[in-house]
Amino acid sequence: MKIALLGYGKMGKVIERIALERGHEIVLRKSKEATFEGLLNADIAIDFSVPDAAIENISTCLNAGIPVVSGTTGWLEDYHSMVSLCNEKNVAFIYGSNFSLGVNLFFELNNHLAQLMSKFDQYKVSMEEIHHTQKLDAPSGTAISLANGIINNTSYNKWTLENTNESDTLYIDAKRIENVPGTHSIFYTSEVDTIEIKHTAHNREGFALGAVIAAEWLLGKKGVFTMKDVLGLK
Repeated sequence: MKIALLGYGKMGKVIERIALERGHEIVLRKSKEATFEGLLNADIAIDFSVPDAAIENISTCLNAGIPVVSGTTGWLEDYHSMVSLCNEKNVAFIYGSNFSLGVNLFFELNNHLAQLMSKFDQYKVSMEEIHHTQKLDAPSGTAISLANGIINNTSYNKWTLENTNESDTLYIDAKRIENVPGTHSIFYTSEVDTIEIKHTAHNREGFALGAVIAAEWLLGKKGVFTMKDVLGLK
């Protein structure tokens, strides 16, 4: 498989190493200053760039008929336009707020716990997410996915970064600390106890491996998919 890497920072370099170990070839390594030269040699593109570059990266690939796996977060207000473009061009596209196998299992656990806890209004839900200081968006895309899982299964209808104590609002405490790959904790707190679930990433390996596996799965398909499709969790 010939891969175009869109975004060649720390994540891009880990993806490159894992892809090469799995027998793939990198035909484009696009940093912020680089052009798309070599893109048409690719079978598929993996985008781990920055929010400001994601739309151009994804749309350029889809317009060229090249399927895209995107793990860039912070651009989702334009997600539906990318879905429309993918369908219009009859290509394939996966966006994931997190490609880690463990995190995607954590998403399912989060949904199930939210369903169980929805009957017990004495528990107030909150979330904490911690990432490295180079992460540009807050809250993380993973935190937003977790928040949406809670909102879809409980009486909460929005999230906020401000601790307002509004009964229908999920508070997300977004912290940025050096050298933290990603930690997400969800708390159900009452006057008498707290129930907590937590996922801690030890390094970037899990995210990178998941993205390469997603690209392997997506190759040859048409349409818009998620990691649930890749992992058979639907």
